[in-house]
Amino acid sequence: MKHVFLVQLHQALQRKEKAYFYLDTHAGRGGYDLTRAATGDTLARQPEWPDGIGRLWKQADPPAAIADYLQLVAAFDAQAQGRTDSAGGARQPPRFYPGSPWLARLLRRTQDRLALCEQHPEECAALREAFSGLRGVAVEEMNGYAAIRALLPPRERRALVLIDPPFEAQDEFAQVAAALEEGLARLPSAVYAVWYPLTQRARADQFLQAIVALEPPPTLTAELTIAGEQAPMKLKGCGLLVINPPWGFAAEVAPLAEHLAGVLAQAPGGAARLEWLVPEH
Repeated sequence: MKHVFLVQLHQALQRKEKAYFYLDTHAGRGGYDLTRAATGDTLARQPEWPDGIGRLWKQADPPAAIADYLQLVAAFDAQAQGRTDSAGGARQPPRFYPGSPWLARLLRRTQDRLALCEQHPEECAALREAFSGLRGVAVEEMNGYAAIRALLPPRERRALVLIDPPFEAQDEFAQVAAALEEGLARLPSAVYAVWYPLTQRARADQFLQAIVALEPPPTLTAELTIAGEQAPMKLKGCGLLVINPPWGFAAEVAPLAEHLAGVLAQAPGGAARLEWLVPEH
């Protein structure tokens, strides 16, 4: 869901010719080898991707926006495997999967600028190698929350900021809220997108209440669950908070969320939900 919606956000900003700045605060290594997902640090494990991108890949006639996203995945997989075109991706699931930095790179126009931040040295080194020598793309080894203070406002005065942390810290939600407060003070017109996990409903609700307390511009949240509250799995879904969503974004992604919920559900109770925390004027 995150990547399908992220593609939609980039495309919405590109409806205007004017350049924009893309800031990825927790970029990771940029791309991932799905064959390695079956191997943990010491033992074999069940990979998650067959119930994610694997399910979408099997669809014969997906909605156009999801087809666009799948084509980007196919293009990245072809490039990573050294193929000259992405046709091979239609016959079998991809081996290599693009993270948000690669989706931004594949969609980037000449006038747009990317800043990709990653704090972990090994991940940042892999990201820097993959993006070396590209004009308009900066890879920074730094704390992503500090990047908001350091890099906003950009000279373009238009920005898309993705905050997609690993949620390893106990106070991650609080750090995200503080970063958004900082970002809104520096560039209130930017589009801010935040991924968050749905593990305990109360934690997500407290986070969303904290965002409303910031009195932000129009703010939308889209959530997708793959199982109901009674399911034993800990991570039941995820949400994407979008501050300043582009005009028409909610109407575009609502049917996509419903479609994804139907395809990705793993237990009874899977569903999609869109809600305006702060309505459009």
